[in-house]
Amino acid sequence: MSAQAAPNGIILFHYPQSPYGRRVRWYLALRGIAYAECIQPWILPRPDMEALGVHYRRSPVMAIGRDIYVDSRMILRKLEELFPPSAEHPALSTKETEGMAALMNKFVVDAGVFSKAVGIMRPDRAALQDPAWEKLGGIHIRAKSGGSRRCVSYCGMGEEAVLADCSFEGVWAFDWIISDLEPPPEYFSEAIYPRVYDWRKRFRESVKAARTQAPKPVALKGQDAVHATLTADSSDQTPEVDLGDPLGLEEGTLVELYPTDGGGADPFKDQGRLWRLEKNEVAISVQAPSGEEVRIHAPRWHFRVKKASARSML
Repeated sequence: MSAQAAPNGIILFHYPQSPYGRRVRWYLALRGIAYAECIQPWILPRPDMEALGVHYRRSPVMAIGRDIYVDSRMILRKLEELFPPSAEHPALSTKETEGMAALMNKFVVDAGVFSKAVGIMRPDRAALQDPAWEKLGGIHIRAKSGGSRRCVSYCGMGEEAVLADCSFEGVWAFDWIISDLEPPPEYFSEAIYPRVYDWRKRFRESVKAARTQAPKPVALKGQDAVHATLTADSSDQTPEVDLGDPLGLEEGTLVELYPTDGGGADPFKDQGRLWRLEKNEVAISVQAPSGEEVRIHAPRWHFRVKKASARSML
């Protein structure tokens, strides 16, 4: 299957249960951006990622040509760059509300709402009883007494400051808490937070309406998605390494790249040649097992890039 099978050269690798994957899919629908998708297992291993030479363990991952973007913040930033607001691809915020939208993004993604909210997840959920989950190294999600308190604070803020134009950057997290985490009804209910629940309802209706107008995602099987990615041209042709960056790294240096907020254990660190390093983005060049060059792009925030150790070079 040719690279042309992916509209706009975009392939979204994700699994449906991922709230961050849902965030990206909602964004694509609301802005009317055509793309292809390749459904991934929700638990490792993910052979398609291995075939692309990507060790990053989280979902979603987006290929745009032969460039791979990890972390939903990086993915949406790149899509904003490629698809500026237009009649075909309307903006999700106005000039008056884009500041609040950016603030909500920081609060939800960067300030730890997700890491705190996951503490309210019941440990007896069926998904967490899957034997495959145990094979990940005995990782457990335990209920934490502070989780409900922090989520109550978050929902309380939403109850006081619901802004329709900022819905995307705030309400997707509310939806995840309410729909997926099944929070205790004594803390979370429509009776307690009627404006939040109404906000979520209106947003879901907006997404549903947008999906009727947006191009339907092209479904690709794993081998076809990998082939389309590896045979595509690189969508980003301009290397850029800031020599004034405090890290003091030069283009072509062998480095390790991994998230610092979890998911960065040794098996999931990506190693490659530094290709870009600037205040908002880092990119490395890696080689897929079949020999093709692929570039992995990540945000600077909550990611670490460092010179590979002599041992890792062996």
